[in-house]
Amino acid sequence: MMDPTTDNAGTTGDPDAARASLEALRAEIAKAVVGQDPAVTGLVVALLCRGHVLLEGVPGVAKTLLVRALASALELDTKRVQFTPDLMPSDVTGSLVYDTRSAEFSFQPGPVFTNLLLADEINRTPPKTQSSLLEAMEERQVTVDGTPRLLPDPFLVAATQNPVEYEGTYPLPEAQLDRFLLKLTIPLPSRQDEIDVLTRHAEGFNPRDLKGAGLRSVAGPADLEAARAAVAKTTVSPEITAYVVDICRATRESPSLTLGVSPRGATALLATSRAWAWLTGRDYVIPDDVKALALPTLRHRVQLRPEAEMEGVTADSVINAILAHVPVPR
Repeated sequence: MMDPTTDNAGTTGDPDAARASLEALRAEIAKAVVGQDPAVTGLVVALLCRGHVLLEGVPGVAKTLLVRALASALELDTKRVQFTPDLMPSDVTGSLVYDTRSAEFSFQPGPVFTNLLLADEINRTPPKTQSSLLEAMEERQVTVDGTPRLLPDPFLVAATQNPVEYEGTYPLPEAQLDRFLLKLTIPLPSRQDEIDVLTRHAEGFNPRDLKGAGLRSVAGPADLEAARAAVAKTTVSPEITAYVVDICRATRESPSLTLGVSPRGATALLATSRAWAWLTGRDYVIPDDVKALALPTLRHRVQLRPEAEMEGVTADSVINAILAHVPVPR
């Protein structure tokens, strides 16, 4: 891993340097967030795959802080939208504003015109406003008054949500969930991690002042472009492709599910597996890469039968059972 004390790494297009810069994100984010390395890795994978991330966890587990720390460690423009019940679609995408001086309407861009959009507590706003992100997440553009307007590249939506059992939440529709490359669950910290969090606060850590915590940019657009080009060259054998397809087809045949993984989900699993393989230093994908990314890539793309849900079955347990039974290629 790159030494986090070195100068800003966001100045090169070399793939090896780009990998070191992205790995250094973990060290930077750890200055603010304790014990969430899997979530940090998921965010990096999403950046490499040009995808979006949904972070789910109970209030107070540093979901928002995690995304803010990521933004501080990247040389990318970032904006935040607090999703509330009264938020309107135009508050996200932008709208036409009448200019009295020119007697004409001009487009006022919304916060979606950024590189990293933090959609905070996305499931606390009604579906009408949630759907305002559909075009932006899939087509990387926003259409207002019939005119499409391209979003900057890179563009990543990092959305946080509380579990649907919590008061004042609206479940995300299937079309919205399918736009997220990964769904990462943020667990409660372990006892030692929680002790570390309290110790930092006792020593003066202020989560609202990330610069004061020593966070700085360690990667930028050039690193991302070099890394994405390298990921695109990562070899996928026919056996691995068939393995991904077999896993996804097994979800469609599971008696515990009413909705299995679509072909888009299979494409997503292949993409995230390639990114993970490259991050770990290989230029080819192995079955363990597929297994490592199966849960975060697929868990939000399946739907449990009500009777299975009542029996305590979860999407993760179904996918784990499928991974245990689908033959692994040699």
